[in-house]
Amino acid sequence: MEASSPTPSASPAPFSALIRTASHEQHVEAENSSFMSDLLGGRLGIPAYRRYTEQLWFVYRALEGASEPLAADPVAGPFIRPELARTAALERDLSHLGGPSWHSGLEPLPATAAYADRVAACAREWPAGFVAHHYTRYLGDLSGGQIIRGTAEKTWGFARKGDGVRFYVFEGIANPAAFKREYRALLDALPVDDLEKQRVVDECKRAFRLNSAVFRELGEEFPLSA
Repeated sequence: MEASSPTPSASPAPFSALIRTASHEQHVEAENSSFMSDLLGGRLGIPAYRRYTEQLWFVYRALEGASEPLAADPVAGPFIRPELARTAALERDLSHLGGPSWHSGLEPLPATAAYADRVAACAREWPAGFVAHHYTRYLGDLSGGQIIRGTAEKTWGFARKGDGVRFYVFEGIANPAAFKREYRALLDALPVDDLEKQRVVDECKRAFRLNSAVFRELGEEFPLSA
């Protein structure tokens, strides 16, 4: 009697799917913070939007300050794409929101400082951890960030894709959906072992928690009036 063929085992999920699924809870928590809910609901004013944009500036300076040192790194280097760079757009938005002296006396919230410090530490010491922060920020900007842009344009009258919302406009990316597919393919091909991939997943969760902490402090600064 002929032996039956073994049942093929299911193919492992791609890492991009694993990291998205594993961090879903932390992602939802960040998205549903009271501050972000109030901002997207049009219940907060331009000062709150400006303050949020200021916090982003500190985080992206940490992210993009690592671009040159990490460009040749075999793990993080493929993710360093000039069309993603946001710092110049943030500075243009902040100049529009706060005038030419927008940066005078500007200090990060404690949670923002902790977030930026963690990004900078990963950039210096752990390229795969840096990828976790890169992923949570830039793919978020290309996805949910577009909802923030639309809300800002509608609620506060910014010109469509103009000053005030340029942070969310990726002029160098003609097809965001295709770009995100390419980005996820890079994640799937991340040249690290399974143990290191689990560490990256954990750092991704940490990134969302750090982001949530910023939202909590912003919510304390801009409580919704009854």
